[in-house]
Amino acid sequence: MNRTTVSLIAGTAALAAVTGFATLSSPKTAGTAGTAVALPVERTSLLCPSPSTSDIAETSYTSFTPVTKDAGSGGKAELQAAAEKSDGKSKSQSKDKDKGKGKKAGKPVLEPGEPGKPATGDTSGGDAPALDGTAEGKFAPGWTVQETTEVAAGSGRGLQGVNCSAPDTEFWFPGASTAADRTDYVHLTNPDDSAAVVDIELYGKDGALDSTLGEGITVAPHSSDPILLSTLTEEKQENLTVHVNVRSGRVGAAVQALDDKLGGDWLAASTDPSGSLVLPGIPKDATAVRLVAFAPGDSDADLKVQLASPSGLITPAGNETLHVKAGMTASADLGDVTRGEAGSLVLTPTDTSVPVVAALRVVRGKGADQETAFIPATRPVGTRATVADNSAKGTTLSLAAPTRGATVKVTASAGSEGGEAVSKTFTLKAGTTQNVEAPTPTGLKGTYALTVEHVSGGPVYGARTLAATKDGVPGFTIQTLPNDRGMVAVPEADQDLSVLQK
Repeated sequence: MNRTTVSLIAGTAALAAVTGFATLSSPKTAGTAGTAVALPVERTSLLCPSPSTSDIAETSYTSFTPVTKDAGSGGKAELQAAAEKSDGKSKSQSKDKDKGKGKKAGKPVLEPGEPGKPATGDTSGGDAPALDGTAEGKFAPGWTVQETTEVAAGSGRGLQGVNCSAPDTEFWFPGASTAADRTDYVHLTNPDDSAAVVDIELYGKDGALDSTLGEGITVAPHSSDPILLSTLTEEKQENLTVHVNVRSGRVGAAVQALDDKLGGDWLAASTDPSGSLVLPGIPKDATAVRLVAFAPGDSDADLKVQLASPSGLITPAGNETLHVKAGMTASADLGDVTRGEAGSLVLTPTDTSVPVVAALRVVRGKGADQETAFIPATRPVGTRATVADNSAKGTTLSLAAPTRGATVKVTASAGSEGGEAVSKTFTLKAGTTQNVEAPTPTGLKGTYALTVEHVSGGPVYGARTLAATKDGVPGFTIQTLPNDRGMVAVPEADQDLSVLQK
């Protein structure tokens, strides 16, 4: 092996450890050159959308990093208004600076504490800015930030929650709408020093909607733009799939879906198109569940629809399969499919596997007390996943093992204002979903995080539901628990590089 080759391997390892842009692997194993070692990521970025335009909105942020072996002892993490990193030259940036007025430039909105303990912050009103967050060193592996907003009245009233997400170049959002009673925005946040150029494509039940206004949208550096879907098309569609494709740069993206009658919530992006999908954590008291799916390729998809219940996989009567035409959005109303029990939807191909994306719109309550949340198809928990902003009451953790039995360890962190971490182990039977009795910290004060770690068995999928009542209005929000990608695989050379210096 020559010096150039050694330098290339070392450079690749360093880049992977810093950026996290590498394939996950098993823990370190001894072997020959070419094997990989799993190392904690050393830098992570998260973007939080502007939470609300309502003057009566109350928003809380919770930051948490699980304790990670070999993560080192240094580093820091902070969240600050996205526009505060800008040079103020663009109109879009100036607008965001106005939204962030009252905050000293450069001062973090939230400074996370030590790994293992949540840190919280809050704001109120409708001028809270989008946030740009960075974690380094021991704060980076598995870093998660939850944004939760309570709105007592008006369109979208209820509880809205979203996990702040990493910037990327492509997003799929099945479950959006331009119906008369819906006001849906795509929030685009650019964390970088150069402008991002984005295309927004809309697909309804008959295919792509005619619109040129979604092409070549420029998102200024360190700014955030909410794009109202109804301004991109004149068509009123009950069920839409939104495709965000970034031509240059990268953005964070999330859809805020506000309903005049059914409250509202954030719709997070579906996992990458796949032939089989899992949508975990349907509340057991859901009164209406709607499945929305889209096949982005050139082939139709035929999906088998099953519910992973506490007793096993069952097929919803009248909704055994779903046919999804290529390039068209399909939907199915599943009613109260869970019938009082915990459940997760499992989609598999009936024959040929065709990549699809999917999401669920879930409604709880009746009459004027109805509220809405969304469950996108998600990645499995994998090695580890975390969700923050849990409270002693109103938190439900749902875990599903759709293919094989599995064992997981669930840890409740220390509380944000006091308390000690507690862990419990759960065994899940194949094809089932359980609302587990998750632990709560001993002597809990404040809120806490829940971390799920895979111990053995098949893949596990998870979701957390938060429920709260504000001024007599019941609300809820659901966040899935995809793998936190806190570890990356880097090449390992078994040769003593010091020999090459002789």
